[in-house]
Amino acid sequence: MDNDVLDPVIVTGFHASRTHKLTPGQKAAHRVLAVGRAPVEHGFAHPKNRWILTKLRTDPARATCLLRALLVLTDFEVNR
Repeated sequence: MDNDVLDPVIVTGFHASRTHKLTPGQKAAHRVLAVGRAPVEHGFAHPKNRWILTKLRTDPARATCLLRALLVLTDFEVNR
């Protein structure tokens, strides 16, 4: 049973070496894990970007330009 709360399952990736290459199925499993992990990593990264802005000490007009540029880059990266 996949959703058994009393018996959780930890899903990890496969490890490759020089002598043991990943099979196409293992590579596909890595892609599935990456798709699920990416939104979580982005979620942790966004508050860190906002924390940097609390240390910004500059002219408000310049800060506005910097903030707009940051939002454009962040939006571009998230929607990529």
